[in-house]
Amino acid sequence: MAGQIKRTIDSIIAQRAQGDPLLALTTETKLVLKGFDPTRFDASSPDDPQIIAALRGIASEMGVFV
Repeated sequence: MAGQIKRTIDSIIAQRAQGDPLLALTTETKLVLKGFDPTRFDASSPDDPQIIAALRGIASEMGVFV
């Protein structure tokens, strides 16, 4: 199912930001610094199990569930 990476990234950002645009931007920046540019993935991006696992690890570091 394509787009799981994009949904995971969006979920991380939404849970961390809780509607605050500044926190959303900060979370996006943290993801970029960890090597995952949110603008690089879209709904048609192929799913890579290694990327998804890495994003789940980052999510747990940030204290969110995906």
